[in-house]
Amino acid sequence: MLPFEFVVIGKPVSHQTKDRKRLQAWKTVVRSTAEACWKSSTPTGVPVRVVITHYYDAEPGDESGVPDSDNIVKPVRDALNGLIYVDDYQVTDFVSRRRSLNGSFRVKGMSPVLAEGFCSGQEFLHIRIEVAPDPSELN
Repeated sequence: MLPFEFVVIGKPVSHQTKDRKRLQAWKTVVRSTAEACWKSSTPTGVPVRVVITHYYDAEPGDESGVPDSDNIVKPVRDALNGLIYVDDYQVTDFVSRRRSLNGSFRVKGMSPVLAEGFCSGQEFLHIRIEVAPDPSELN
C-alpha cells in the first residue's frame, strides 16, 4: 500500500478562496484521482508522511497567480482523509513544495507517476504518501 503516489493535473484551488463550490469541486477531483490509483479497499492506520509538490506554470518573475503552498495543503489533506489514511491526525510529517515548470530539472530515477505529470504539459500536483519515519530515530 505505502508508499503511494499520484498526480492531479490542473491548477490547485487555495483553501482561502471565496468560491466554496470551486474548492469543493477541487477536493472532489483530488479524491477521485486518488481513488482511481489507490489499490486498497481500506485506509492505512499507520502514521504517514505526506509530500506535495506543486509544479506550476507561470511567467518567470511573475508568480502572482500561483497559490501559496500552505494554502493548497488543507484541501488535499481533507480529500485524502478517510480514503488513504483513517484520519489526518496520522499525518505526522508534511512537506509542501513549489517548483516552476519553466525550471530545469535533473531527475534520477523518476517514477512513472511523476513522469505522467510532466508529460501532461500542464500544471500539476505530485502527491506522495509514505510511512512516517520513526520519531525515535530522528535527530
